[in-house]
Amino acid sequence: MPGLGTIILALVIIIIIIILLSCICIVPQASAWVIESLGKYRDTWHAGLHLKVPILYRVTKKVSLKEQVADFEPQPVITKDNVTMRVDSVVFFYIFDPKAFAYGVERPVAAIENLSATTLRNIIGSMTLDETLTSRDDINGRITAILDEATDKWGIKVSRVEVKNIEPPKSIQDAMEKQMKAEREKREAILTAEGKKQSAITLAEGEKQAAILKAEAVKEQRIREAEGEAQALLAVQQAKAEAIRLINEANPGDGYIKLKSFETAEVMANGQATKLIVPSDIANLAGTIAALKESAK
Repeated sequence: MPGLGTIILALVIIIIIIILLSCICIVPQASAWVIESLGKYRDTWHAGLHLKVPILYRVTKKVSLKEQVADFEPQPVITKDNVTMRVDSVVFFYIFDPKAFAYGVERPVAAIENLSATTLRNIIGSMTLDETLTSRDDINGRITAILDEATDKWGIKVSRVEVKNIEPPKSIQDAMEKQMKAEREKREAILTAEGKKQSAITLAEGEKQAAILKAEAVKEQRIREAEGEAQALLAVQQAKAEAIRLINEANPGDGYIKLKSFETAEVMANGQATKLIVPSDIANLAGTIAALKESAK
């Protein structure tokens, strides 16, 4: 059986080991611990292994260095033209100085919320309803600049502020919806009129082009017909000339001339004339034709 002294020594050793283990501190990544010594600020421990002096050192505050998001409740604000609306915003921030964050202000997130609300009221109070609804980027930039400057002494960096929602009164919403509906109907009427106008112009252009093409086709047809008739007449005259030439070259006798005279008389008899005068001496007529032929040579 071990003696009492041995048991006490073992207990002392165990206590010493527990104390030593409790003095070993491991700070996680993206974190910082604020250390005090006898009630005063001592140091800021960042990620890694640290040794703490028992009794003398105390971890006052554990700070996360990650970017944080603060989503605040909607705030009632009044615009320059006396319209009351509710606006809620979201603030993105991170802590860059753990010491200033620990000792700068009590309840830093609540301080940011109150500062954001008052800044939002001041900015929107200098703007009309229409300017507020169409200038979100400007509002976001101005709030971010003001909050970032004010929170520097608290060790907080405001990276951006976003106006999440702007809710006008119900009457204003109804009026805006009616206005938008009227604008849509106006644009629809304009587009319909433009469509009808373009359709009429296109139809008129098509009819114009069709008329031009039809006139061109008629013109071309008449030209071709005239050319065909001219060529036909020319062919007939050339055929007659060729026939006369062949007859002249053949030196026809009186019998042939008499025969042609009888054929001519027959043709004349088949016409519309009611009277037909035939020379008494048709042979003399043939002789006259032959004389004329000789004189034409």
